[in-house]
Amino acid sequence: MKLHFLRHGPTHAKTMVGWTDLPADLSNTARLDKIALEIPVSAICISSTLTRASATLDAVLGQRQILPADPDLREIHFGDWEDKSYSEALKENAQLAEDLWTRPGDIAPPNGESWNDLTARVSSAIDKIILDTDVEDVLIACHFGPILTQLARFTDASAKTVFGFQIDPLSLTTIETLGAGAARVLRVNHLL
Repeated sequence: MKLHFLRHGPTHAKTMVGWTDLPADLSNTARLDKIALEIPVSAICISSTLTRASATLDAVLGQRQILPADPDLREIHFGDWEDKSYSEALKENAQLAEDLWTRPGDIAPPNGESWNDLTARVSSAIDKIILDTDVEDVLIACHFGPILTQLARFTDASAKTVFGFQIDPLSLTTIETLGAGAARVLRVNHLL
């Protein structure tokens, strides 16, 4: 099975946007049309419940079958730091703000979610998709964090390593599952 992760359209926010439900800028219709042509029409599609992901999926869906949006595919929850800039988080708690990005794992923002929490949540959703769908291709419209969790998971890379990947808005990252937990990454941050 090929898992095609589509990062939603840009929000243009300069803050930590996790569960904050901002809209996506979907004005790049040329890229959206190319994405729609790139994904097989037989693909099953799913998105996170956040508007920026579901609207992005709607923009490329065409006649493909769609599954109900899944809240477990949402971005990491930044808790009290939602919609705050990194500099604001640094002012509140410099060590925690720095550790969140330099030592990902169990560290979480106040009332938020850790990298390990995000990974468990998204991996559970992806496992369900793999087990419950019998198709060759799945298009998953989601977010930067969830895509990184699956790159780390399927390549056995550390969170710190995958934080080095660039995942642009409206890019495709494709992972092919090979059974028995094996997989290969076919493309990362592919821009059409």
